[in-house]
Amino acid sequence: MNLESPKINVGKSSQEVFDFLSDIKNFESLMPENISKFEVLSDDTFLFALKGMPEIILKKKEVIPPYKIVLGAAGGKLDFSLIGNIQEVNESSSEVQLEFNGDFNPMMAMMIKGPISKFIETLASSIPKSI
Repeated sequence: MNLESPKINVGKSSQEVFDFLSDIKNFESLMPENISKFEVLSDDTFLFALKGMPEIILKKKEVIPPYKIVLGAAGGKLDFSLIGNIQEVNESSSEVQLEFNGDFNPMMAMMIKGPISKFIETLASSIPKSI
């Protein structure tokens, strides 16, 4: 299953956006209001939970400065990745799009498609306000 957030314009350079997303502590400020837990486990790993959902651990898997950051599931039953694609518009402006990729059975995919789409849209739309 592949889902994409809308492209979000950010009034910051691609390097500034990349630096912000590279610091996993900053993901707490991007989380939706229904977050029930956020905990930094290491420099490249954090745990979060939304109300009524299981805890999810994300680990930084790949970084390509200043254009791409890949976070992947660290343990658990589900294998997925959250990719932050950053495109420079000009020196002081960039676009960010989040991508969610996961390998789920059709029933699971149908159940989580709506909540995951809303989640990545919330994360992406929070970036300009949080930087």
